[in-house]
Amino acid sequence: METSATAAQAAAVERTGGCLCGRIRYRVTGDPRVHYCHCDMCRRATGSAFAVLAWVPCASLSWLDEEPASRRSSPIARRGFCRDCGSPLTLSYDAARDEIALHIGSFDDPAELPPQYNYGSSQRLGWVCCGLDLPHHDTEERW
Repeated sequence: METSATAAQAAAVERTGGCLCGRIRYRVTGDPRVHYCHCDMCRRATGSAFAVLAWVPCASLSWLDEEPASRRSSPIARRGFCRDCGSPLTLSYDAARDEIALHIGSFDDPAELPPQYNYGSSQRLGWVCCGLDLPHHDTEERW
């Protein structure tokens, strides 16, 4: 059973990150929900075989200097990025305005945030081997 002191300590965890050039920096409190995303939208947005996303409540995210630029990446989502270096930083869904995903590679210490499950599993490329032992969830979105 979690005590209120334990809950307060977990909420006090602070992580930082930012883009490749350092122009955009952020701070997040609490523990993100981390997963691999294999959907074709994330593949195209990252230029990789999959994305690794860390979902946090919007209220726990602070932009330290400036906020990322953003663009609509599909009829249901927006993506944030650094206008100077192009680093992908965020994903947010219109239907979930209270949370935002940060790309795990933008964290200063991503090693402490292992993925907990797979999303978009039906679109996983056959040669991707990471996370095979984790739970799988599908998505209906395709782009």
